[in-house]
Amino acid sequence: MQEAAGVLKEGFLVKRGHIVRNWKVRWFVLLQDKLLYYKIEGGKKEPSPKGRILLDGCTITCPCLEYENRPLLIKLKTKTNTDYFLECCSREERDSWALDITGAIHAGHPVQVQELHRMKNSFKLLENISLHHIVERMCDSSTGIKRTRNLEQGSRYKETFTGSALVDWLISNSFAVSRFEAVTLASMLMEENFIKPVGARSTEATRYSDLSEQFLDDSTALYMFAESSKKNTSSKEELQFNISELRGTIVKQGFLVKQGHKRKNWKVRRFVLRADPAFLHYYDPTKEENRPVGGFSLRGCLVSALEDNGVPAGVKGNVQGNLFKIITKNDIHYYIQASSKAERAQWIEAIKPLT
Repeated sequence: MQEAAGVLKEGFLVKRGHIVRNWKVRWFVLLQDKLLYYKIEGGKKEPSPKGRILLDGCTITCPCLEYENRPLLIKLKTKTNTDYFLECCSREERDSWALDITGAIHAGHPVQVQELHRMKNSFKLLENISLHHIVERMCDSSTGIKRTRNLEQGSRYKETFTGSALVDWLISNSFAVSRFEAVTLASMLMEENFIKPVGARSTEATRYSDLSEQFLDDSTALYMFAESSKKNTSSKEELQFNISELRGTIVKQGFLVKQGHKRKNWKVRRFVLRADPAFLHYYDPTKEENRPVGGFSLRGCLVSALEDNGVPAGVKGNVQGNLFKIITKNDIHYYIQASSKAERAQWIEAIKPLT
């Protein structure tokens, strides 16, 4: 899974199927005029692509909010009106993919590419904008921002939304053209007491003097409409979801390939590294539930890179290259494969201080 000549970008994305509307992890390769995707078997990319998306005449929607439980989607519509839904593991990765795909679509139009990069950090609020109108649209039962129960610092809050979800909603509904602009607009909604921060993460940010820094474009920062600030805590559910493990600050996240403990097969998982407390959790990206399928404390762990020449001991199948191993204090061995040596080094460097 090393970068080849002519490749603009490559990596794991989760793709919705065309016939059976299930979600599968695929290895995507962005070229100048097309986006190829490959099936991964046993930690290896198959030699021939499973499919391709021709970018000529394509339109891109990002953020795409058509799936409530998948907020990190990119939607591509080809000139033959075929829709492709691609999910990333973080907002930063999603925006990076969207920018590079858009650049490839407009590669023959340098002026449009320059405008795209200019708009990325532009700030120009709509003239005569009505905050009341925005709030009315936000409250719409069908097209408004989705409000759900969320957990923060061990407490369960009803009718809340995350900071990054609001930024996505403002952009997708054409109230803002960039994330910077949407954050400023969200800060104005908070300043005028239309929305309020909930929990320690978002409340602490309001202590900053700069208005633009008071609202957090973050998937862990919670907000709600100012009139619905009731809190409901459920200790049973907190225990079930191991909330104490998930309280930590996210240090790093991304797609990696992991060997199973029982069947020893290799599966792509979304890994999330947290500090205070130090835990490494992994999720099944094909499922809509945002719950870990596994994880472990990093205290007392050993992490090391494995040799790239040959199949290391403990690894089943002809899987080699970019592997690293984590041994927990209970002597459980985890074998994990990154997509490149550089990515492997980044993960090891991020994990080691937390062990």
